[in-house]
Amino acid sequence: MKKLCASMAVIGALFMASTARATPATDELFARYKSEGATGFDAERGNKNWVKESKVEGGEMMSCTTCHGDDLSKQGKHHKTGKVIQPMAPSANTERFTDVKKIEKWFKRNCSDAWGRECTAQEKGDFLKFLLTK
Repeated sequence: MKKLCASMAVIGALFMASTARATPATDELFARYKSEGATGFDAERGNKNWVKESKVEGGEMMSCTTCHGDDLSKQGKHHKTGKVIQPMAPSANTERFTDVKKIEKWFKRNCSDAWGRECTAQEKGDFLKFLLTK
């Protein structure tokens, strides 16, 4: 019985560690995106969009991983300037996703850079859902 309880505790801890870590800022943004018509935020859809390549101005193919990399717990690097980008994963960067204005500012810039357009409310919500699992 003790082994079963210990196993269940480990499974529960792993489950809790793998679930999204929302912040007051992300809760506010999820509510805002829903009020703008978004529904059912999905981490898997966010992940697919994260790696999706689009042709941007100049014909260059870009995705979020171009600058942020594949391992979101590590630093990225801006593809043109070489400027270091702190890890996107909240597990590696506790300041991530704590400021609504910063989140919106970077969505506007990065969606335009990677996709050549601003992201929709649905896409932003899906991205946040995905990124909060990291």
